[in-house]
Amino acid sequence: MKLHMIWVVGLVLSATGCGEKEQVMSEPMDEASMSTPEAAALTAEHEIWQNESFREHMHLHADNLDNLYFALADGDLDAAQESANWLATHDTNSDVQSAWLPYLYSMRTAAEAVEAAPDIATAQTAAEQITAHCQQCHTAVGVSPL
Repeated sequence: MKLHMIWVVGLVLSATGCGEKEQVMSEPMDEASMSTPEAAALTAEHEIWQNESFREHMHLHADNLDNLYFALADGDLDAAQESANWLATHDTNSDVQSAWLPYLYSMRTAAEAVEAAPDIATAQTAAEQITAHCQQCHTAVGVSPL
C-alpha cells in the first residue's frame, strides 16, 4: 500500500509540476471604468462559480480525472479508459462560456487519446495533457481548483 501511495503522489506531482512557479498577481479591475458590456461580462463570468450545479459538474471532471490517474497507477488501462470516456463524452454544462470551449474541446481530445491508448505509458502521456488543458482553463478564467 505504501508503494502505491508513493507512486500516486509522484504521479500527481509530476503531472502538476514540482518546480518553482512564478506567482502571477493580477491587477484589480475597476468595474466603474469598464464599459457596461465589459462589466456585465465580468459579473456574469464570476456569478457562474456561485452556481451549485456548475460547481458540481466541474467536480465530476476532477473526480473522473482522479479515477483515471488512480487506475493508471494501478496499471488498470480499462478503468482508466472508462474514466477517460466520461471526460470525452459527457454532456456539456449549459453554463459553459463560449470562450472556455477551446479548453473543453482540447480536454476531450486528450481524453479520447487515453481511450485509444494501447498501453499505460501512452495513456499516461495523454492524461497529462488532460491535466494541462484543465489547468490552462482554470488559469484563463482566474479560478483555482479546490
